[in-house]
Order: sequence, then structure tokens, then C-alpha cells
Amino acid sequence: MTSRPDTPLLDTVDTPTDLRKLKPEELRQLSDELRDEMISAVGSTGGHLGSGLGVVELTVAIHYVFNTPEDRLIWDVGHQAYPHKILTGRRDRIRTLRQGGGLSGFTKRSESEYDPFGAAHSSTSISAGLGFAVANKLNDKPGRGIAVIGDGAMSAGMAYEAMNNAEQAGNRLVVILNDNDMSIAPPVGGLSAYLARMVSSSEYLGLRSLASKMASKLSRRVHKSLGTVESHTRGMVTGGTLFEELGFYYVGPIDGHNLDHLLPVLENVRDSEQGPILVHVVTTKGKGYEPAENSADKYHGVAKFDVVSGKQDKGPGGGPPNYQNVFGETLAKLAETDPKICAITAAMPSGTGVDKFAQAHPDKAFDVGIAEQHGVTFAAGLAAQGMRPFAAIYSTFLQRAYDQIVHDVAIQNLPVRFAIDRAGLVGADGATHAGSFDVTYLSTLPNFVVMAAADEAELAHMTYTAAEYDDGPIAFRYPRGAGTGVPIPEKLEKLEIGKGRVVREGNKVALLSLGTRLAESLKAADELEAKGLSTTVADLRFAKPLDTDLIERLMRTHEAVITIEEAAIGGLGAHVLTFASDNGLTDTGLKIRTMRLPDMFQDQDAPGKQYDQAGLNAPDIVDTVLKALRHNSAGIEEARA
Repeated sequence: MTSRPDTPLLDTVDTPTDLRKLKPEELRQLSDELRDEMISAVGSTGGHLGSGLGVVELTVAIHYVFNTPEDRLIWDVGHQAYPHKILTGRRDRIRTLRQGGGLSGFTKRSESEYDPFGAAHSSTSISAGLGFAVANKLNDKPGRGIAVIGDGAMSAGMAYEAMNNAEQAGNRLVVILNDNDMSIAPPVGGLSAYLARMVSSSEYLGLRSLASKMASKLSRRVHKSLGTVESHTRGMVTGGTLFEELGFYYVGPIDGHNLDHLLPVLENVRDSEQGPILVHVVTTKGKGYEPAENSADKYHGVAKFDVVSGKQDKGPGGGPPNYQNVFGETLAKLAETDPKICAITAAMPSGTGVDKFAQAHPDKAFDVGIAEQHGVTFAAGLAAQGMRPFAAIYSTFLQRAYDQIVHDVAIQNLPVRFAIDRAGLVGADGATHAGSFDVTYLSTLPNFVVMAAADEAELAHMTYTAAEYDDGPIAFRYPRGAGTGVPIPEKLEKLEIGKGRVVREGNKVALLSLGTRLAESLKAADELEAKGLSTTVADLRFAKPLDTDLIERLMRTHEAVITIEEAAIGGLGAHVLTFASDNGLTDTGLKIRTMRLPDMFQDQDAPGKQYDQAGLNAPDIVDTVLKALRHNSAGIEEARA
């Protein structure tokens, strides 16, 4: 068990109101204690660590200088908000992070008034902050929108769309760029800190505003020339020309771990009448914890770990391979003989298995950053030029590119291959990362083929099938984590499009499974057989096109048909019901039930518990069958009312 650190000063702070009672010279000690508390907490729960360690001082400074929660503080993406949660009344629950009934690993409106906007997807903070700022401006209410956005999140176009529209917020919008990786500015030091204080001071900003007004009286040509000189002179010194062009007053770069630099700059920004302002803060991911600082990923996401050694508890080694690695390695092998295959990911190379492909084929792997929309249309362009692109994107992130899927891929019937990771429920990351909707939002589209792998061998077959399919867009989905342990055959099978398989024959009940609920369907079939109910289990493989021949045969020869999928309403079950209705298969007394994810956003928990809550495990399947047939648990038919 991780011992708790000694935190005498932090113990006096429950909310930012308490924090603001401290003297500025006490904030260094508070930051050190806050960092120790976060390391201890995440050591016992697992979660995102490196990002939060990098913003400890920044978190303290923001809450100390600004009047939160009246000033609305928005963290982008949200996984760096653990220190923020500790300082905003949630320290007593911080060791429930990412657990069932506990704190979310991201910001969440229902958790606290200090979380004004939920965030677990990247690059939304400036747009939301602008909304808060303008709303207060229109209603003549105090309060700013403060967006803290990481440099990685700045790779998404949405951030620039928001900045391009931000000028009307004036000084009510403050954007803090947390630069911990991209090195978009030279190393910070005393000179840059001095310059940041100077250019954020009321004297400088006021002088700048006066100069602008005076210059506006001159000819347009002279006015424009003077503005360009001033902007680019500042840009050469501070690196902020791009942000100035977008209408921001740029301040920085400053050392994000030096409170003597942070506090006066943020105070100047707070008191400025000019805006919007962008403050460029340079931080170190994993700061203050040596194992994180020395790790390649800076302990971005960790399992439970020993605080002293930093050793993570990742469980026993060995076991089945993870699904994403099966995909990546299979695709890499296929590309050895197919020069047209290439892979695109959106800032998730290891999470999608594209890192495996990239190791073997570095010139054919493309990480486009947090830019799913661009990634999908980039893939469409590759496909239109005769390549065989695989867009490997998490289900929950692919949602961000739906217009591109429809407009740039489906309408043009381009053969983009979508490898959809994190299908179904994902555990500790909760609702924001659950792959609940892709079956529904893809199966509604003309020209699309939609598959779901029941195990890792099926995933390998589907990867090969997709590589060989040139007639239009094709998608295959698979869950997070380890496979079932089935062997992957050396010779892969090209699946017949729209054809499922029967894995167990019966004659009374038919279970139609899509995806990895197949294992639970087989367990349910064992229980049903023990109750005297002969059960067929089919792995449909395809949500679109449906295997209508197989489905019709099973509906005509079985008393009850149950569809089972790890997806939301409107997916497989809806399509099967539509087919049955259109073809009169529901007119004969056939009992059809659809099992799917509940029509709700499920909070974080262990995946097994999440599927219990969703009612998609073997006992739930058995119960659904018995109710459909009006049998009790002993398998004896009840008298009809």
C-alpha cells in the first residue's frame, strides 16, 4: 500500500478560497506537497500522471491569481487536471480516480462547480472558453474564460478555428498554451521571463493600444507597415507572430515551474484591459518525479505503481496479445507483399498498433496529430490515387470525423479501410472513450461494409479482407486489451462480404452475435442447453451488409432469435429487425429480442462490471431468452396469462 506524504500546508487548503489566503512565498511548498500528494494518489489508483505533474505550479498559480470558479477554468484535454481536483474540494476522493463510483479521470461538470466544462477529447477548450467569455460579456457579468491547452492539442484545427473567432471576447478570454513537448519556442530563462512581464504589463499593453490608435490616423499603407514591424519584432523575440496574426496579445514564453515568473505575468494578464491574451508557458511533463522524467512517455498513463521505485504493477506477463498489436503486426506483414498498403493514425500510434506497422514500413505510416478530420480526408485522397490506406482511429475519436466519412469517403465510394480500436466499453476512461456508436453511425451509410471481430484470429482475417477489398469503404472494429488466446493462422482467410458463420448448431433458440460478445453467447448457450433449450450460436461478422440468408434461415427454424452487440441502439439489432419486418418474418409469432448497450452514457468501472451493468453478459443473455420464451429459471414453461 502506498504511504501518504506529509502535507502540512496542503492540509489547510480545501478550495481555492483557502489557497488565496496563503502568502506568495508559501506557494512553493504548497506545490511540492501537491505534487507528492498526486504521485501518492495515482500510485494507488493508476491513471494519467505525467501531464498533471507538469502543471502543478501552473494550477496553483491560476487558482491563486484568478477568481475561480467565477472565472471559468477549462483544462484541455482534462487528464492533467488531477492537481486541480485536489485543490477544488475533491482531495478526500482523489484515491477513487477512474474507479466505479469514484472521480472521473477527466473534468466533469456534475463533479464540481470548478469543472465548468467536461473534457476528455482534445482541442475543445478555446471554443468553450470563448463561449463562457462572450456569454458573460453579453449579460454584463464578471468572469473570464481561461483555457489551458497543451501543445499537442494545438495540432487540431478546431483550436485555430476558435482562436480565429476569439477577438470579440476581448480581455475576458485568456488562453494558456502549455508547451511541454513541441519546443515551439527557444529555451526559457531570465531574459524571456523579463520580456514576458514587460509585454504583459499594463504600461506596455496600454502603450501598444495608444500606438495603434495613433497609427490608425496615418495612411493605410503606413499603418499596415508599422503594425507588421511591431508584430514581427515581437515575434522574433518571443515566437508569438502566429498568435498575434490570429488576434491575440501574445505573452511568453515563461517557465511554467517558476512561481516567481508565473504569478506577476498572470496578475498582469488578469488586470489587463486588452485581450484576448495568449500566455505561452513552457513545462516539463513528469516534472518532479524522477521515474516519470526518465521515462520515454513521461508516465503519461500508468498502472498502479510503487512510489519509491516507480515500478508499475502491470500484472503477470505473457498471455494473449493485445488486439491493436494483432492488427498492427498483421498489417505490417501484408504490406510486405502489397506496396499500396499504408497506415494513418491521429496521435495514437501505439494505442492503435500503427507503431508496429511503422517499425516495418516507416515511409508508409503517417501520424497526422490530433486531426481526425484531416486524417480521414487524407486517407480518402490516398485511396482516390490508388493506394490502400488504413485509417486506424479509436471509435470515440472517429466520431470527430463523421462529416469526412460521409462526404469525402462514402459518397465518393472510396476504398478507405477503417480499423476501429476501443470498440465497446473501455473501463477506467469511462463514457468519453467508450466505442459505443460506430456500428450505428457507419451502418446507416450507403456503400459501407462494417465488420466486428469476435477474437484476434477473426481480426487478422478481417484486416486481410479489408486490404483486399477495393469496392468501397470498409470498417472493422475490435476492443481494447488482450484477445481470447485463440491461435492466429499463418494463412489468412479472405472473408466473403456479408457472410457470417455458425459456431454452434441448435433448433430452438438462435443467438446472433456481433463482435466479442461471442464468448458470452457460447457460455449462455451452455446454460440454455442445460435447461433443455437447444441453442444455435452464429457469429454474424458483418453488421452491413447483413447475412440475410443465414438470418432468414435461423428465423424460420427457431422459436426465438436474440441479437447481441457491444454497440448502441440503432445498430445490428435495428437492422435485423428492419430486415425481418420488411420480409414478413415477424408475422409468424417469431420472438425477436435485441441486446445492446443501454441508452445512456456509462461511467467508468472495470469492463466486466460495465458489461454487467449493460446487461450483456452470459446470465443476461440467458434471462433474455427465458423471458422471450416465458420460461422460468428451471426451464419450465409458465402458463400464459
